[in-house]
Amino acid sequence: MSLGPIMVDIAGTALEDEDVEFLRHPAVGGVILFARNFVSPDQLASLTRAIHDLREPHLLIGVDQEGGRVQRFRQGFTRLPPAGRFGALYATDPRRARQAAASLGWLMAAELRAVGVDFSFAPVLDFDRGISQVIGDRAFGAQAQTICDLASAWCDGMRQAGMAAVGKHFPGHGGVSADSHAELPRDERPFVDLEMEDLVPFRRLIEGGLEAVMPAHVVYPAVDTCPAGFSRRWLKDILRGRLGFQGVIFSDDLNMGAADAGGDYPERARAASAAGCDMLLICNNRKAARQIVAAFKDHHDPAANLRLLRMHGRKHLERLQLHEQPEWQRAMRHVAELETLETLDLEFDDPTDPEKAG
Repeated sequence: MSLGPIMVDIAGTALEDEDVEFLRHPAVGGVILFARNFVSPDQLASLTRAIHDLREPHLLIGVDQEGGRVQRFRQGFTRLPPAGRFGALYATDPRRARQAAASLGWLMAAELRAVGVDFSFAPVLDFDRGISQVIGDRAFGAQAQTICDLASAWCDGMRQAGMAAVGKHFPGHGGVSADSHAELPRDERPFVDLEMEDLVPFRRLIEGGLEAVMPAHVVYPAVDTCPAGFSRRWLKDILRGRLGFQGVIFSDDLNMGAADAGGDYPERARAASAAGCDMLLICNNRKAARQIVAAFKDHHDPAANLRLLRMHGRKHLERLQLHEQPEWQRAMRHVAELETLETLDLEFDDPTDPEKAG
């Protein structure tokens, strides 16, 4: 059985019978986890093992574990600083900032791999222009060189721990103020401006072997009237053609408000797939997920399946032995150093709020 093109979620901390039946559908290819799925590292390891045991090749398991405001698993995991903290250090000491980014990229990935998670949707490659509250300090900074250097180091650390990286949100979410979780933002800049600024980190990381990309639910009308995640122009002509990207394209959550532009749920899924997305995320809406999975029951894309297989975690790390690793000790020193930097207040996600992907 190959991996299907749909990534879905589950409601609880263990698989229910309905989950087992649903996750075995051939159109399903992965599971995205949220804070509600987590109680402890031991419980999480049992959950990921149960998910992986359902299929061969096993379903991909992903999570948003960027650090700062977006860190789904906390108790029993290291509290990671936001990306903007690395940017603040970079302004005074680029070398130490790159070392810290590589070290904490390894730490994030190692902690997840030790409990069976295949990958995190990270790093953010957007610019923090002081415009988007959704992005803000999730970005490494406001300059292309800063973002390129720190994101490349972060990815190097992830790979050392056996994890592929996912750059987001292509071609750049930092130029709009609207929250794509609730509405459809429009970025009116011409392509030449986007190419000279926002596309630079994506180009640089693609040249360095970036394994996956997530496009933004943002319209760039100077380029296409469709949001980037539904645009053949952005995904096939520019990302795959002009930038030469050969990895996985994940859609952002098709349940987000901005995705309404794609039509009803099966229509928006088909539109994202036709535009070039290899795997489609549908979160926090099981009814919609079932509609999309049913619409893709006969979907076959051997090339996409081969790309998706490369997203499996590549190393098995023992959680109880992580603290003995020299990399762990280095990472803890960097965590302590970054905590001393003056930065923006961290507004961690309210656990009572609906969980969001992307």
